[in-house]
Amino acid sequence: MPHLKRELSLIQATAINMIDMVGIGPFIVLPLVIKMIGGPHFIFAWIVGALISLVDGMVWAELGAAYPKAGGSYNFLKEGYGKKGGRLLSFLYVWQTMIQAPLVAASGAIGFAQYCTYLYPFSPVEQKIISGAVVLLLIFLLYRKIETIGKIGVVMWAAVLITISWMIAGGLTAHSISNNWIPDNHSELFSSLFFVALGQASVKTIYSYLGYYNVCHLGGEIRNPEKNIPRSIFISVIGIAFLYLAMNISVVSVIPWQQAQDSNFIVSTFIEKIYGHQAAVFATGLVLIVAFSSLFAVLLGYSRIPYAAAVDGQFFPVFAKLHPTKNFPHISLLFLGGLAFIFSLLFKLSDVISAILAMRILVQFIGQAIGVVLLRRRNGSGNLPYKMWLYPVPVILAICIWTFIFFSTGLKFVISGLVIISVGILAYAFTPFKTFEEKMVKRQE
Repeated sequence: MPHLKRELSLIQATAINMIDMVGIGPFIVLPLVIKMIGGPHFIFAWIVGALISLVDGMVWAELGAAYPKAGGSYNFLKEGYGKKGGRLLSFLYVWQTMIQAPLVAASGAIGFAQYCTYLYPFSPVEQKIISGAVVLLLIFLLYRKIETIGKIGVVMWAAVLITISWMIAGGLTAHSISNNWIPDNHSELFSSLFFVALGQASVKTIYSYLGYYNVCHLGGEIRNPEKNIPRSIFISVIGIAFLYLAMNISVVSVIPWQQAQDSNFIVSTFIEKIYGHQAAVFATGLVLIVAFSSLFAVLLGYSRIPYAAAVDGQFFPVFAKLHPTKNFPHISLLFLGGLAFIFSLLFKLSDVISAILAMRILVQFIGQAIGVVLLRRRNGSGNLPYKMWLYPVPVILAICIWTFIFFSTGLKFVISGLVIISVGILAYAFTPFKTFEEKMVKRQE
């Protein structure tokens, strides 16, 4: 039988993580965050997003090093909650992934199409055509061996670093630099209204950090996973946090935050103000490459989740099929890509961002944080390849923070997330699955 191969190095895994994190999100979210905070304290929302990612990254690092298999959270939930609870929660995670993963890909494709309108005033219908074409091109590029994917990922990572570094350098060297983003006083930091705005803005910033755990989805294809998975997670979070903070400060040092909050093309406007229109066109092209690179990493990682569940007998067997020569889960890729194509033609970007978070927080982020505690009580921590610092503080913080973010998404999305979980429980109750080992034994008998 074809099987997954451990071909991804630390550099390639980190590159795939980082290009997953930096898509169209930070460039579109930057003005939204400024408007939500309503002042120069917007930078705190990006700091909160980084801290959430770092704390939650400790949970992912411990679980990823202990269970380096394809599927990431699917395996973590299954192991953490035991035979009965683990089967239900891991199924719910895959159930959500079948909707959430195409939504993530669709959100990036929609953002890509919207940003293209800086180059040409495409109509809404033409934007839908562009977003759909982006998803189809992604499927084409991902339809190949993992070692080739790793090399493509490094090239895309270079494009990400060049784009953000150019923005940072432009802000530091521009003659129009001002310090109008620095708050005059901090009295509003202690107001209840600020914390409400911070929670809502953090929903947007954490969306821009998501992806630091993509290496866990590819756990079955990472070399020396016990060390490289934690390293990749922390390098990605710290590196991207530094780039995001520097990028935000650079932008609002050139464009006053009062103007930046209303910009639909913040990067292009920023470059145009410093270097002129032609440079802005080139920068727009780089932003689109970065957005495309992120979607590349997203579909790559998520395609391994239905595969892992199907191999384990917890999902439809067709998703367990690997390509006979290229050794990757092609059915899973085609299904998620096809659904992403449909979603990219139907939904709006603003709703998709909140829906993605609300759908994932309870089962995946909070669920596996609790799973770490259950695993430590059951198995101890003596044999863990990586142990999180200051346990159980990161776990408690992660649960509290994700609960706060969950309710900050808004009542509509909280209810929709609970509905999807409820439907998943019903699907689990009435859909019996058998492992491949059981089927093989039955055939032999």
